[in-house]
Amino acid sequence: MAVKVLVVDDSSFFRRRVSEILEQDSDIQVIGFAINGREAVEKTAQLRPDMITMDVEMPVLDGISAVKEIMASNPTPILMFSSLTRAGATATLDALDAGAMDFLPKKFEDIARNNEDAIKLLQAKVKEIGNRRIPRTFKPASYSKPATRAVPQRTSTSSIRQPDRSFQRSAPEPSLTKTQSSLPSRASGKQYRLVAIGTSTGGPVALQNVLTQLPANFPHPILLIQHMPAAFTPAFAARLNGLCKIKVKEAQQGDRLDPGTAYLAPGGQQMMVEGRGGSKTLRVFEDNSERITYKPSVDVTFASVAKAFQGDVLAIILTGMGADGRDGARMLKQTGATIWAQDEKSCVVYGMPQAVANAGLSSESLALDDIATRIKSETGCG
Repeated sequence: MAVKVLVVDDSSFFRRRVSEILEQDSDIQVIGFAINGREAVEKTAQLRPDMITMDVEMPVLDGISAVKEIMASNPTPILMFSSLTRAGATATLDALDAGAMDFLPKKFEDIARNNEDAIKLLQAKVKEIGNRRIPRTFKPASYSKPATRAVPQRTSTSSIRQPDRSFQRSAPEPSLTKTQSSLPSRASGKQYRLVAIGTSTGGPVALQNVLTQLPANFPHPILLIQHMPAAFTPAFAARLNGLCKIKVKEAQQGDRLDPGTAYLAPGGQQMMVEGRGGSKTLRVFEDNSERITYKPSVDVTFASVAKAFQGDVLAIILTGMGADGRDGARMLKQTGATIWAQDEKSCVVYGMPQAVANAGLSSESLALDDIATRIKSETGCG
């Protein structure tokens, strides 16, 4: 059955262009349009689409406010379109906080190397997101505005409400991993020197969920690889830094890896670990390779981590489309590293975790709400 889509944008040209692209795919049907957020709320109630594409900046009612109202009255998967500016990045992150599932740059030439790839990506995201079902009890995340580092006040993790990501799926979880939520939390006794987390679609909210629960004295550095445009990663790192007890920063060339600090791979670049022995630094560089789709790539970072840290790594694959991270996880596994994957039920998109689990690389399948607790237990700080 075709995914039924409501297209929301105040630009008639963009509404028409999005509709033309989507309906090139026989598995997608555009069932209506809205020219502002207020009309989007009303038409969502009338048409009951499977998913919505939503502009951020609109008259009458903006996209963020529309997402909040839709998620409160008729929870529906939403894909945001955003400008690649710092203001656009902040607004898009606010929309994700409110319950939107994912976003794409509004200029299609910013989505991919060529127009054909951009079209395929948009169609794939719409179908993937449109096949999710959001519970009627959905509650959006409640982000606080990031505090500056000069202000010691921190947002309590108990006050941050996380979204219910229990999407209804009929397929069973792979039998090769165990559901940790049904088992007692206990450390394996393994020694670690680094935690590395890779994610894509649904990752911003998932990372917030995990990182805000870690203590300021977390004993290891953390690498974060989130598929995200270059304009977005500075704003996302700053936001996480204001919410978390640990320090979070966008990675820079030559950064030394310090305990209690999370380094977010910059959008549009690759992040690798260099150095052997006790001294480890980050290499951040432009990647013009046509062979590597994602920039940043989980595979690229994980491969470098496998060489630099051998098996002293806890690597986690969270929600996301595709299979980025599987090859890197295989290299880590061969060195003796521990690999975890987010479970299907709590994922926005069970693509990347499924690829790792189905390859037999992950030792545990974890619900999102259990991951931070397990990290603390496994690393001895829980």
